[in-house]
Amino acid sequence: MDITLQHAFLPQTDPEDALSFYRDMLGFEVHNDVGYQGLRWITVSPPGQPGTSIVLHPPAIDPGINDDERRTILELIAKGVYTAITLATDDLDGLFERLEAAGADVVQEPIDQDYGVRDCAFRDPSGNLIRINQRG
Repeated sequence: MDITLQHAFLPQTDPEDALSFYRDMLGFEVHNDVGYQGLRWITVSPPGQPGTSIVLHPPAIDPGINDDERRTILELIAKGVYTAITLATDDLDGLFERLEAAGADVVQEPIDQDYGVRDCAFRDPSGNLIRINQRG
């Protein structure tokens, strides 16, 4: 049996800011950009990896969520504690420098963790935590 990760979902509170971060800063490819009733779902992936995508979706729009829950979700997203994703690269320091120079929100500079991983962290424009590990 062969199982792969196809889509991961991250909320985006501003589609243009999300595109600026994922497409322009990280260099991801845009595979789909769908608008519906004033909202947008944007599917991106690392270059050459269209089978593994991140769907950047409008948050808290499920009809089963009430107004108080919606406010709470949006507050958690803005605070940066709602969701996270971990990426990996062959050149952590180079990617860190590129993202920092482009104005990305740095949470943690590259560091060798006690548990054997070298990583850094950023927040995307919506507040999602993006951890990046050194591949190796």
